Amino acid sequence: MSIRSKLRRSWPGYVFLTPWLIGFFLLSIFPILASLYLAFTDYDAVNAPVWVGLENFQYMFEFDYRFWQSLKVTFLFVVLSVPAKLIFALIVAMLLDKGIRAVGWYRALFYLPSILGGSIAVAILWRQLFNADGVINSALAVFGIQGPYWLSDPNYSLYTLVVLAIWQFGSPMLIFLAGLRAIPQDLYEAAEIDAATPSRKFFAITVPMLAPVIFFNLVLQMIEAFKSFSGAFIISGGTGAPLDSLLFFTVYLFNEAFSYFRMGYASALGWVLLIIIAAFTAIAFWTSKYWVHYENERG
Repeated sequence: MSIRSKLRRSWPGYVFLTPWLIGFFLLSIFPILASLYLAFTDYDAVNAPVWVGLENFQYMFEFDYRFWQSLKVTFLFVVLSVPAKLIFALIVAMLLDKGIRAVGWYRALFYLPSILGGSIAVAILWRQLFNADGVINSALAVFGIQGPYWLSDPNYSLYTLVVLAIWQFGSPMLIFLAGLRAIPQDLYEAAEIDAATPSRKFFAITVPMLAPVIFFNLVLQMIEAFKSFSGAFIISGGTGAPLDSLLFFTVYLFNEAFSYFRMGYASALGWVLLIIIAAFTAIAFWTSKYWVHYENERG
């Protein structure tokens, strides 16, 4: 079949794809290429960009201490929140997999924070909960415990956002629940015949069979954690306070772009974040061959 005849038969499909293609190139490809160019320029969003080569990256790695602080805070948040979130989601999924009554209502209830968790309203609510005179400290005071200044003490502030991230466990929980439902029950029945303990069944059957789902959730939640923004921005007042303890990389990027109008430098920061996420994702895929196994694998 000639190319002309193929186009004649498939042109209706391309017509329906046209709105998506326009949006893809105008809202995705063009901004990506533009930010790549601006990363090597001095640009303030008013005057024309001036080419400076690698100066943005040189300043970033050699002189910008807030850049390194933002990396430290972001990495710590990822390391603390992602494993805790996945463990909690798996525990809840296993409880729901026991066939409790009204499981559909529980699924919807637990998934709701994942929908609302990234909203501005929830971040404001979270700030009110952890204020010095907020609900958390008021509840602790009932038991005679003097609660700390969660949001103004740099030793505690980051943990409030870790708790917020764990609270949004609904999405990985649903994925874990689907994975648990796909595990053949005869494996557990055979283990019971061999008098296997619950912990033995968990580590010998559940974890290996659930490894692809764990890997999928790990990659998704890791990427989301690196991109986390709204909670840190609202709770810290957009500055990363106190003492830059909530200076997430995305918050720092936002400030450079829209507070100081250093668009060129912000573009460079954005590409560094992209490279970091890509590197960690690549590492996850590389290590997965040692612990993730699929049913259709041979040998």
